[in-house]
Amino acid sequence: MREEEKIRAGILFNPGDPELRAIKLKTHNLNVDYNRTYEDETEKRAAILSEILGEFGEGGFIQGPIAFHYGKHTRIGKHFFGNINLTVQDDAEVMIGDHCNFGPNVTIVTPIHPMLPDERREMRAADGEKKRFCYAKPVRIGNDCWLGASVTVCPGVTIGDNCVIGAGSVVTRDIPENSFAAGVPCKVIRALTQADSMKYKPEILADNAVIEED
Repeated sequence: MREEEKIRAGILFNPGDPELRAIKLKTHNLNVDYNRTYEDETEKRAAILSEILGEFGEGGFIQGPIAFHYGKHTRIGKHFFGNINLTVQDDAEVMIGDHCNFGPNVTIVTPIHPMLPDERREMRAADGEKKRFCYAKPVRIGNDCWLGASVTVCPGVTIGDNCVIGAGSVVTRDIPENSFAAGVPCKVIRALTQADSMKYKPEILADNAVIEED
């Protein structure tokens, strides 16, 4: 079994495998290329992202700088906005839905390392060779989610549709749809309802208007 197949199977894999290192090196170099572009170099940026990511939907924008690990394991839906310093350590698959907005310094992490120090250093592979191992769990973020500044999403987490995650949160467990959640570790504070509409905050809405459904 190839190391990338082991990642998908959720079992130990060797991150130092030559095939995996080649993928990461290509992506890390492309990160640097993206981070050297100007914001209005839209065609150049789009071309670089198409080489990095498994999928990037239409109407998306990533401020940069960016730091994708594999890149090809990440799929991002339509109309995505990512603010500065987006980091995605996508050893395992990362799926982000449509109309998501990420504040500055959002980090998504999928790999998990052994807890014991001697096992982090090395273990014995099936062929008897001593190697360094870790494993990874996928992250899934639904549609219409807002992640505040400096949110960290940990391995194996699913965030449902229409969620707001408060700034500085560390998301270690699943968050159900239509939730406002925050904290370290992140916990659901309450459900989001129509009572949260801006139309009930006229002092902030000013002379603007909420678009009502027909």
